[in-house]
Amino acid sequence: MSGHKLLLVEDDHNLGNMLLEYLRAKGFEADLRVDGEQGKTAYEQGAYDLLILDVMMPFKDGFTLAREIRQKDTSTPIIFLSAKSMKQDTIQGFQSGADDYMTKPLSMEELLLRIAAVLRRAKGVEPKAPEPEEYRIGDSSFDPRKQILRTPEGERKLTTKESELLRLLCANRNDVLERSAALNAVWGNDSYFNGRSMDVYIAKLRKYLREDPSVEIINVHGKGFRLIAGEVGKATAG
Repeated sequence: MSGHKLLLVEDDHNLGNMLLEYLRAKGFEADLRVDGEQGKTAYEQGAYDLLILDVMMPFKDGFTLAREIRQKDTSTPIIFLSAKSMKQDTIQGFQSGADDYMTKPLSMEELLLRIAAVLRRAKGVEPKAPEPEEYRIGDSSFDPRKQILRTPEGERKLTTKESELLRLLCANRNDVLERSAALNAVWGNDSYFNGRSMDVYIAKLRKYLREDPSVEIINVHGKGFRLIAGEVGKATAG
């Protein structure tokens, strides 16, 4: 993991400095900022591989900072640290663009494992079969390499997780994509919180494809999801 550059934004000076020393001892190049505004400035000036954001911070909270970053950057992974452990807070974190969400007090060893998992996932899930250049989804098309979804409404650059999840749905078109399999493939494990995150991403994909009545992502109770789409099978070989 050495060589990766991390930005830690944490307003608790003791915790921030402790985490900074730990991350550097593990071989990361890490910077520490103590509020949301400083964090945004550091992000804009640096090229980071991963961002670790506290939620409750002066001047700009972590959720707001993440949303501002996601307006321009959909790929840099974000991990939230928070004392707020309610389900609604976790869901809000993922809706703000998080790749993971950890509650305080936290284990630094667990943080290290989660950083490794998020960095690994950020590289993308490599398909076992040759990747089609394009999937047709009704009136829309999906380029899995460029992570671009083209619909009658226009072109949209997907996040890595959106792209990976849509790719799995397309690869299993008209069949059930098992919930556990999708979670392990995209999120690394099938924990409850990752499951809630996946539900948020499924809702996003439905929203992107909602204008086409021939396309639907349905819940299969107790199993997973099924992408129903008339022309999804007509992919071009890569």
